[in-house]
Amino acid sequence: MTTTSAPNQATPPNRSRRIISITLAVIAALVVAFFVFANLYSDWLWFSQLGFTGVLTTQWIARTIMFVVGFLAMAVPVWGVIQLAYRLRPVYARLSSQLDRYQEVVEPLRRLAMWGIPIFFGFFAGFAASAQWETTWLWINGVATSVTDPQFGLDTGFYLFGMPFYAAALGFASAVVLVCLLLTGVVSYLYGSVRIGQRELRISKAARIQLAILAGVYLLLQGASLWLDRFRTLVEPGERITGPGYVGANAVIPGQTILAIAAIIVALAFFVTAFVGRWRYPLIGTALLVVSAIVVGAAIPWAVTTFQVRPNELNLESQYYQRNLDGTKAAYGIDRVEKENFQATTQAEAGQLRNDAESTAQLRIMDPAIIGPTVRQLEQYRAYYQFTNPLDVDRYTINGQTQDTVVSLRELNIGQLGDAASWQNTTLVYTHGYGMVAAAGNERTADGDPVFLEQAIPGTGFLTDLNYEPRVYFGESSPQYSIVGAPEGTDPIELDYPLGADGGTETRTTFAGNGGPSVGNVFNRLIYALKFQSEQILFSDSVNEDSQILYDRDPKERVQKVAPYLTLDSDPYPTVVDGRIKWVIDGYTTSANYPYSSSVSLSRAIADSNNPAPTYALDDINYIRNSVKATVDAYDGSVNLYAWDDQDPLLQAWQNIYPSSLKPWSDMSADLMSHVRYPTDLMKVQRSMLGVYHVDDAVSFYRQDNRWTTPNDPQDPQTFQPPYYLTMKMPGQDDPSYSMFTSFIPASQGGQARNVLTGYLAVDSNAGAEQGTKRDDYGRLRMLVIDSATTVPGPGQVQNTFDSDTAVSSQINILQQGQSQVLNGNLLTLPVGGGLLYVQPVFVQSSGDTKLPQLRRVLVAFGNEIAFENTLSEALDTLFGGDSGANTGDETVTPSDQGEGGSTGGDTGGTVTVPADYAAALQEASSALQARQAALTSGDLAEFAVQDARLTAAVQRLLDLEAQGQGGANSGSTSESTPGTDATPAG
Repeated sequence: MTTTSAPNQATPPNRSRRIISITLAVIAALVVAFFVFANLYSDWLWFSQLGFTGVLTTQWIARTIMFVVGFLAMAVPVWGVIQLAYRLRPVYARLSSQLDRYQEVVEPLRRLAMWGIPIFFGFFAGFAASAQWETTWLWINGVATSVTDPQFGLDTGFYLFGMPFYAAALGFASAVVLVCLLLTGVVSYLYGSVRIGQRELRISKAARIQLAILAGVYLLLQGASLWLDRFRTLVEPGERITGPGYVGANAVIPGQTILAIAAIIVALAFFVTAFVGRWRYPLIGTALLVVSAIVVGAAIPWAVTTFQVRPNELNLESQYYQRNLDGTKAAYGIDRVEKENFQATTQAEAGQLRNDAESTAQLRIMDPAIIGPTVRQLEQYRAYYQFTNPLDVDRYTINGQTQDTVVSLRELNIGQLGDAASWQNTTLVYTHGYGMVAAAGNERTADGDPVFLEQAIPGTGFLTDLNYEPRVYFGESSPQYSIVGAPEGTDPIELDYPLGADGGTETRTTFAGNGGPSVGNVFNRLIYALKFQSEQILFSDSVNEDSQILYDRDPKERVQKVAPYLTLDSDPYPTVVDGRIKWVIDGYTTSANYPYSSSVSLSRAIADSNNPAPTYALDDINYIRNSVKATVDAYDGSVNLYAWDDQDPLLQAWQNIYPSSLKPWSDMSADLMSHVRYPTDLMKVQRSMLGVYHVDDAVSFYRQDNRWTTPNDPQDPQTFQPPYYLTMKMPGQDDPSYSMFTSFIPASQGGQARNVLTGYLAVDSNAGAEQGTKRDDYGRLRMLVIDSATTVPGPGQVQNTFDSDTAVSSQINILQQGQSQVLNGNLLTLPVGGGLLYVQPVFVQSSGDTKLPQLRRVLVAFGNEIAFENTLSEALDTLFGGDSGANTGDETVTPSDQGEGGSTGGDTGGTVTVPADYAAALQEASSALQARQAALTSGDLAEFAVQDARLTAAVQRLLDLEAQGQGGANSGSTSESTPGTDATPAG
């Protein structure tokens, strides 16, 4: 007898797979959770190091609370209606075979669905609610503004803080009730409470009560939403204005009131139906409500517009246009513009600029948008350094005198390291830029280069004399992250600055500030190794117990993280304050909910030739304030936020939300006060609105026969001309002040613009130089309204005059012969001599790889007269009868290239007297140049050689005449205008 032992029992395959699956799922969840934790913890370390932990915790707490509120507000009602619909189902209902099959499928998953569906919808609602935490917190912390709207008499704080919250809350509640209504219908149908068949609909009593009450609640919410829509009309754009006009105030708003009351009545009908069981009345009421919405919302406003308003538009709409005028001006801060009718002088006479000598003394002839390559060639020193383009402008007090400057920081350019771009070099060695470069805005060297007031490595100049900290660890072009710091006595490894050939005497340094979170322990190193996906952070021996990691180093990015409620100016600028390089960034509070204020696209308003259109989360705004001035230390990255406009209600609300993040503006040092300025983007937004809203009365606004626009940049006709900073004196001012200006020309349709000046706007940008005191004139907007009896050429017309003048074009042809390229600089406009003076520097650079723009000539225009000379001083003297009376920064300069062509003075339609020999040689050169180009175009190389020799001979003749004193630099002058004659070429 043979016995067979039973085989060993193996673990069931399904059980093994289940264990493995659960294990892998747990591991995956732990890995995801750790990555989430690493991200949150690194944020905590960053904010904690900067001293803004409260900003981060406020966001975390607020988002968490709103998520929980949103989750419960959706999940609990959904769970409740599902439970009720299921528990109150008819027990013995006869179901169709199809429903039986549905139940067979659903029943095994019923318990999971009854909990899973509420959780599913709850998560979506929670995330949606958490995204609205700012709206909720602004409502909770909102303040009164003491300004009321003209329609309802409500405080404007209701529109800024309350209305957005109420709209969001009603929308959320409506979504909850609608989901509950749909789920109730589905569950009731599946379990027989609602039966459809044989052309009839049967609803059980319990289902009827539940569905009717939910429908009634939904209609109540719609009634409340319609009631709120009455107030929303004050911020909604119409055909001509934002806010209700005559039709809105007398038809739309009353109609919305009627509809809101009707919705409440229909809701009550549904509540009655819940108990009496008659659906006819609420359904008829709903149909009537829909018809009423069409009639009241569309038909009546159309009839009022067609038969009452259009025949009497001005009379009926005037008061509403005035509301829009007043509301828009208040919202954009342009209600205090001081307007002056300006009868501009257009004739230039000797000594005319003597009373404006202080203004012309600071005229900027060094264009920060052009001289960047020159600064780079002269001051870069190594390929791994770079300067911003365009450069920035600032002003300093040097030897007791205010000096306008063009400035930039020498920042790192890691992309130029090439093969040396190892992790150690890019993270531990090349960690910072070095030094500021500052050039006088109104001066030039004999070669046409900038006159540097601060330069070189190591630095020399007035800033170095102040012993400022030149190292730039935080800038617009800093590496993504650097690891710095070491124990005292350790050999430094950071490259400080190079000296000597091939860096033979490089100096090294060790960061000694508190600029970033510590990576001195293994756990923090692991956190940042994950964040930057770099194992070297974890394993490098160069990372020690005193190491810090510097990241998020762009000044705008740092300010945006600690003040997420601000819209930041697109032009941060560096300045030396109290011995440190500080980035100054202007912050704005914005809103789209100011009553009766027209909106503007922020991105389009601030786009110009220096600034492509950026992207904003809130682009269409109708309220803006420069509420915050922020600084970022270029050495240690510390951020300070100053409440610049502490009367701004939006800022006051945000201060209640983030109570410890802002300092009062009175804490700003005197040195910092002397460098803050009126922000560029705010000026651009204001000028955009002033194009229409410079008028004061509703009649002018209605006719719109005096609309203005910003002129296009003559050098980039597809974009607006940017506003420019200058130290200047407006008519009526006692002394020159650091200001920003822009100009206006008539608006037009279809490209039929008339390029003449209609307005000139300047804002005082000098805040003073005393701690705790703002200059009274800071932010003062002064507008010159050009008298229509006087025609003052606009920037485009002036540029066209420059380009088409034969004398000027002949000189330009000579300047750009060979491999040279002529660049026209910024066209500045200055109110001096009783009129408006245009100044444009002209630079020449090689068309080859090496760019070195150098100032060669200066074009000036006054009225219809122009001059083209080697220096600004010469150009003004030529333009104003031989002696302008002006002071300039280049009057002592003798250009080294003045023999390359004479000076030219002229006017449109005028004649200029010059030596006959010089004029003939100039004409010969121009003719030869044109003939040479024609030969080159046709491919006739023999003719090209002949004309090239002819051009060379003509240019040599010009140089000989210049040397003999017969060129325009010595003898050119501007004559009286002679209409109907052509300009004679002048030297």
